[in-house]
Amino acid sequence: MARNIVLILGHPSENSFCNALLEAYQTGAEQAGAVCQTITISKLNFDVNLADGYRTGEAQQLEEDLIRSQHLLQWADHVVLAYPNWWGFMPAITKGFIDRLFLPGFAFKHHSGKLFPEKLLRGKSMRLLVTMDTPKWWFYLIYRASQYQILKDIVFGYVGFDPIRFSTFGFMRKSTDHQRTAWLSQVEKLGQQFK
Repeated sequence: MARNIVLILGHPSENSFCNALLEAYQTGAEQAGAVCQTITISKLNFDVNLADGYRTGEAQQLEEDLIRSQHLLQWADHVVLAYPNWWGFMPAITKGFIDRLFLPGFAFKHHSGKLFPEKLLRGKSMRLLVTMDTPKWWFYLIYRASQYQILKDIVFGYVGFDPIRFSTFGFMRKSTDHQRTAWLSQVEKLGQQFK
């Protein structure tokens, strides 16, 4: 059975290793029969600032590109997000995309008398492909991969994604062509397994 996969480029530049990782994943997934659609966040026309938060009343209007992105996320069985780790987290445009997209009524819904919201994106899995200029051992041992816990428990898990898997690529500045080729091959295999 074909799987619907949405690939999201969270790097502001299409000329990035993050984009190469997504292309490798797509190659593997399509070889295995998946149907893939891509969202390139930097090409979308939207205000990254969630100006009034989630206040009730006059809501911030969703731009057409965000409406299309919501439709794609609803269509997807699996989502792959590639972004660089900058200053301990994702680029501002990627965080703004999440802020504006994962709205009440789309990603989650509060019910009176319930402590936790209903997870409206339940039944979807996710893979995050994260590049960094931090050595992997330092990221896990010293920083304790804190951003991964935030994304798993507070962001994507909060709205229903499960399982959520992470792949870390670094340290990019010192990586060789041979190492990058090996990483791309590894990600293509992940695509073949829909992981």
